Amino acid sequence: MNTDTIAAIATGLSNAGISIIRISGDDSLKIIDRIYQSKNGNKLLSKENSHTIHYGYIVDNGEIIDEVMVAIMKAPATYTREDVVEIDCHGGIVVTKKILEIVLKNGARIAEPGEFTKRAFLNGRIDLSQAEAICDIIQAKNELALKNSINQLKGKEYEIICDLRNGILRDIAYIEAALDDPEHISLEGFDMQLRENIEKETKLIERLISESKNGKIIKEGIKTIIVGKPNAGKSSLLNCLVGEERAIVTDIAGTTRDTLEETINLNGITLNIIDTAGIRKTEDLIEKIGVEKALRFVTDADLVLYVIDSSTNLDENDEEIFRIIQDKKAIILLNKSDLKPMVSKEIIKEKSKHPILQISAKDNLGLDEFEKKIMDMFFQGELSLHEDIYITNERHRMELSNALESLKLVTQSIDSGMPEDFFSIDLMNAYEALGRIIGENVEEDLVNMIFKEFCMGK
Repeated sequence: MNTDTIAAIATGLSNAGISIIRISGDDSLKIIDRIYQSKNGNKLLSKENSHTIHYGYIVDNGEIIDEVMVAIMKAPATYTREDVVEIDCHGGIVVTKKILEIVLKNGARIAEPGEFTKRAFLNGRIDLSQAEAICDIIQAKNELALKNSINQLKGKEYEIICDLRNGILRDIAYIEAALDDPEHISLEGFDMQLRENIEKETKLIERLISESKNGKIIKEGIKTIIVGKPNAGKSSLLNCLVGEERAIVTDIAGTTRDTLEETINLNGITLNIIDTAGIRKTEDLIEKIGVEKALRFVTDADLVLYVIDSSTNLDENDEEIFRIIQDKKAIILLNKSDLKPMVSKEIIKEKSKHPILQISAKDNLGLDEFEKKIMDMFFQGELSLHEDIYITNERHRMELSNALESLKLVTQSIDSGMPEDFFSIDLMNAYEALGRIIGENVEEDLVNMIFKEFCMGK
């Protein structure tokens, strides 16, 4: 366990109202005593009550550096369960850096990314899933992602995992006790009870894994590609969704020659939208590169928005696009519905099974139905946080899959009439896989990798 004292700037390094320098460790109070001077004379903050705020100055060799407020928080009732000091200074870049230098000069070292939260985990204040939730809260792209991460921080995932592990552990303990003392503890008929327990645990884990698809979308957003022929209105659609003129729109076909990426919030869900070059056969070298790039993006897309100019007839370029998106999750948008139609829904239905919507990107028509259709396609019409949580972390999903596989092996052993000690081996593997989610028996390298993803000062 680290016993040295760490410090970092906990706020963004820019000119602002205030900046916060955070200090944590055994020498936190000693350091602040060396550099703090009260407004009405000297006093040692280490002698003051915990969770109090003090007004004064930061000084260096007798020189006043800044007027500050200092929060004193004594172990163990702190974020890291160590002595913690937070200095609130004026938000200038120069003065903030200067105060951090003074803190480091007086006995602290600069904190690594996520090291304050890492210490909270190592000191037992939070489990690993809660620590990862803190990082997710900071990086949340929408309200649903934020709410889900808060539920995880409150321990919802921890409770689910612990309940699963406790059930598995009870079955392991019973098997081991019966094997050690067969005269007093019988295993007769236990395989049926074990099968029933595993069936319940398996259903819960399968639900968590299944819903993790929604969790990934909540956290990362839907990778959305806009495709169509030149001048179909793709860039107009992007501008309409973003709410500003991000893409150049002209009557000249082929205006968009490269991709343009934007992120929008749609009913609490993030769409990571990429507008691509119009797909058509062309001899223009630059435009041709843009078309090839558009086709590559379609392959990796979660959702394809195929924009068709409904005021013009379909041609061979449309046939190629229909072929490309036939196995993709896609919405066909009949754009320019304000003009005389040349293409109808009935014509499109003969060529594609994808949902078809009529819109006018120019006049913002049909977009409400478009938003609803996305929710139908990805979340069966609605998305709300149930009493548990959505698994958004890929590491957690993998460990759940490992636990599920081990439980299925137990069921196979029961069906094959294997000895009970075989049950214990796979039950223990499931127990350990679930434990790795909350940070039990995890390798140090994995812990270090997780916390390196955090921002400085957290």
